[in-house]
Amino acid sequence: MKTRQRSPHIFYSPNKIIFGLETVHDLALEVDGLGGTRVFVVTDPHLVETGLLAPVMASLDSGDKFVCLYDQVEPEPPDRLVEEATRRFRTEGCDLIIGVGGGSSLDVAKGVSILATNDVGLSTLYGINRVKKKGIPTILVPTTSGSGSEVTRGIVLTDEREKAKKVIFSPHALSDVALIDPMLTLTMTPSLTADTGIDALTHAIETYVSVNSNPFSDMCAERAIELIGEYLPLAWAKGSNVDARFHMSLAATLAGLAFGSGGLGAVHGLAYVLGTEFHMSHGRSNAIMLIHVMRYNLCASPDRYSRIAQLMGKPTQGLSTAEAARLAAVAVQELLETLQIPIHLRDYGLEDKHLSTLIEGGMKQSRLFAPNPRDLGELDIRAIYQNAMG
Repeated sequence: MKTRQRSPHIFYSPNKIIFGLETVHDLALEVDGLGGTRVFVVTDPHLVETGLLAPVMASLDSGDKFVCLYDQVEPEPPDRLVEEATRRFRTEGCDLIIGVGGGSSLDVAKGVSILATNDVGLSTLYGINRVKKKGIPTILVPTTSGSGSEVTRGIVLTDEREKAKKVIFSPHALSDVALIDPMLTLTMTPSLTADTGIDALTHAIETYVSVNSNPFSDMCAERAIELIGEYLPLAWAKGSNVDARFHMSLAATLAGLAFGSGGLGAVHGLAYVLGTEFHMSHGRSNAIMLIHVMRYNLCASPDRYSRIAQLMGKPTQGLSTAEAARLAAVAVQELLETLQIPIHLRDYGLEDKHLSTLIEGGMKQSRLFAPNPRDLGELDIRAIYQNAMG
């Protein structure tokens, strides 16, 4: 498989990544290191109710910090939450932000960070490199193994007026510290483990076949694919398996680093509408669309899909590149079957009458078609959704 030779290759990452068991107990030290005195914690109500936020608060209490808690984050967060939380941040006079939770909480935390220092409307920041000033110092603490938001420069929000996902891409959105403690993922349900794990796999696969992939993203993506293929079934089957959780947290981090530099593609582009219009979780939306987009893309990047098959444990010796590439889709489908994730939209209550809504929503994300290895037009999008319908 040839390494893509485009230049320059750019790799984005946080200033500091802390990874390991029980590292959450060192959170106060990181706050001190960034000079924080009034801490704004962004999370969702579920984490508060289940007590998962307790070790975070305990560490901050040990450091004798003023802490303001914003716990109103919603799934697929609407942009109004960032505006609301930023007003609270300013009112409380805080000087450091900690995001705790899944991708939704981390994205809202990053949004508050940049909105607090850039005196503009949030809508003017959507797009690439439109953020002019560095944000408030930020520490991100994931409690799932999927989004990779803790290590990326992207902020994904829902524009409720347009019913579309919007993204802010900026190096200023990178966290100062990403603190990944696999122990915080032990209480994830099997369903959440599956959805977030496939989300991470989608990140790794999409960036690996992206036309914008580079040697740095390739290294991270390959290892992430390999780890997820091995450890996701184990974490799903036994949530208390610390070794499996450790390696899934590592895989999600690597996948985040990969797509933060190499980009995503049509899976995300066609999955977003399932969240904005049909209120499906981001991870499950990606899980449904992944296999169907892979089959569409196989002819455009057979060498890369062949390598994915190898990384997921499929024997490819003696096969042609095209034959081996098809095994990548087989490997992903077998993994989805193990995790009991249906891959057809009809299984989730969608019908043929919804196709026009899906196509219209998918077309709104055409920016994600550019890095996809195979071009897509409206007829192609229709065909993919029809296959996904089942």
